[in-house]
Amino acid sequence: MDSPGYNCFVDRDKMDAAIQDLGPKELSCTELQELKQLARQGYWAQSHALRGKVYQRLIRDIPCRTVTPDASVYSDIVGKIVGKHSSSYLPLPEFVDNTQVPSYCLNARGEGAVRKILLCIANQFPDISFCPALPAVVALLLHYSIDEAECFEKACRILACNDPGRRLIDQSFLAFESSCMTFGDLVNKYCQAAHKLMVAVSEDVLQVYADWQRWLFGELPLCYFARVFDVFLVEGYKVLYRVALAILKFFHKVRAGQPLESDSVKQDIRTFVKDIAKTVSPEKLLEKAFAIRLFSRKEIQLLQMANEKALKQKGITVKQKRQFVHLAVHAENFRSEIVSVREMRDIWSWVPERFALCQPLLLFSSLQHGYSLARFYFQCEGHEPTLLLIKTTQKEVCGAYLSTDWSERNKFGGKLGFFGTGECFVFRLQPEVQRYEWVVIKHPELTKPPPLTAAEPTAPLSHSASSDPADRLSPFLATRHFNLPSKTESMFMAGGSDCLIVGGGGGQALYIDGDLNRGRTSHCDTFNNQPLCSENFLIAAVEAWGFQDPDTQ
Repeated sequence: MDSPGYNCFVDRDKMDAAIQDLGPKELSCTELQELKQLARQGYWAQSHALRGKVYQRLIRDIPCRTVTPDASVYSDIVGKIVGKHSSSYLPLPEFVDNTQVPSYCLNARGEGAVRKILLCIANQFPDISFCPALPAVVALLLHYSIDEAECFEKACRILACNDPGRRLIDQSFLAFESSCMTFGDLVNKYCQAAHKLMVAVSEDVLQVYADWQRWLFGELPLCYFARVFDVFLVEGYKVLYRVALAILKFFHKVRAGQPLESDSVKQDIRTFVKDIAKTVSPEKLLEKAFAIRLFSRKEIQLLQMANEKALKQKGITVKQKRQFVHLAVHAENFRSEIVSVREMRDIWSWVPERFALCQPLLLFSSLQHGYSLARFYFQCEGHEPTLLLIKTTQKEVCGAYLSTDWSERNKFGGKLGFFGTGECFVFRLQPEVQRYEWVVIKHPELTKPPPLTAAEPTAPLSHSASSDPADRLSPFLATRHFNLPSKTESMFMAGGSDCLIVGGGGGQALYIDGDLNRGRTSHCDTFNNQPLCSENFLIAAVEAWGFQDPDTQ
C-alpha cells in the first residue's frame, strides 16, 4: 500500500499510529441523506486522501457572504501580520480564550502554522469576540490542506457561513454561553442520571456544562474528533450536542459509584475524554450519540434563542469576552416552610438553564397569605414560570414546575381549560426524590412533526421575529409544534375558581381544591407519572415561588 499523502505539517509516525489509511479513495454520492449515512458510518474515515477530498467539497459548498477571505488574501497578509517572529512563539488571538492549540499529530511546523492562520483570521474577522473551538478546527483542517493558505480559506468559509438555517461555530460569548445553557437543558432532559451525579458532586453544575465544547474541541483524541467533524460538516451543530451528551452518558456509566479522581468533576471529565480510547471506540461513541432521540432542530433553535434572550436581559452582549454565570440559590436569603436549601438547589438544577440563573422569590405561602386559591392566583399572576410546592399532613412533599403565567386561565371564559408548554414537570421530594417530565420527551414516537404550511416555512425563526405574540421567554416545546394523537398528552396546567390541576388525561398528577385543604394525585397521560404522594391527601402547606433576576433585587 502506498504511503498516505501527508503534508509537511504532520508528524508521520504519530499519524500512522492514530489513523490507518486503508479505506476507499473515491466518493460518488451526491444525495444528502446518503452522505449523512456514509459520514455516520465512517466511509471516508480510513482514507486520508478521500477525507481531504470530502472536506474540500463540503466546505466549498457552504453558502458564504459575498466577500469571504480566500487563499490569496492569506498570501497577501501573512507576512505583514507575523513579521519576523518565530511561528512557535506567536501569541494566540484573544478570542480563543487561552485555549491551547491541540497537537493532533502535527509537528512543530504545523503547530506554528495554526498560530499564523489564527492570527490572520483575527485580522480578517474583527467581529469574532469569543471562539475557543477555532484552534482545534484549524489544526484538523491543516491535515487536509495543501498549504497554510488553503487551510485559512477553509476555516474562513466555515466562519463566514450565511445560511440562517445552518449554525456552525460560536463566534461570540453570547452565542457560546447560550449554547452551554442549551447543552445543560438537554442534559437535564436526556441524561438525568448523569445530571443527578453532576449536581451531587459539583458546587455549580452550570460551570461543568460550560466545558462541553472543550471536550470535543481539544480533549477528544484526533481520530475521534475527526469522526465527529466528518458528521458535523454534513449535519451541523446538533451533532455536537449529541456527541457531548454521549460522552456524559459514558462518563456516568464508567464513574458512577466511584470517588472523584481529582477535586473537580470538571477535571475528571476532561481526563476521561482525553483517555476515552480506554473506554469506547469512535464507532460506539457515534452510535450512542445518534441513539439519543433529540428534539427537532427547530425546537433546539427556539431553546437557544430563549437562552440568548435571558443572557441579554442579564447584560451579556455579543462583544463580551468572559463572564461566568452561576446557578443561584443562596442559603442566607432562602426561607421555606416546605423544603430545605439543599432540596431547593436540587429542584433548581431541574429547571431550564435560563431560569436557573435567577434567585427563588417567594410569591405565595399558605401560612402567610392564607388557604385561598383566589389569593394564590393573585400572588402568582404576572410571574412566569412558577414553582408549586406542597407539603401534606403526612410530611410528604411534592410539586410542579409550571412554565406559563396563571393569568392564562382567564382566556377560557370562566371554564376550566389547559395551557402551558412541554417544559412543565411534576416531582416528589419526600419520601423519595422522583421527577416526571412531559411524556413526549421520553417517548418522541408519540408525535411527528406537523405538516408544513405556508405560514410555517422550513427556514428557522429569526432572532428579531417571534412566533408568540406575547414575545414570551419560553416558546420552547409549545404544543403547536407537535402533531399529538390527542390532547391528553398536552394537558399541562389548568385553574378555575374551585380547583387547580397539573397534568391530565386518564387522571391528574395534582388536583388541589379551592380552599387549599384537600388534594389528590394519580397517574396522568401528560407526565406518565406515578402518584406523587398519598393518592388522597390533606394539605399542611402550599408555596409558590417565582424566578427573580439577581440584578433586580
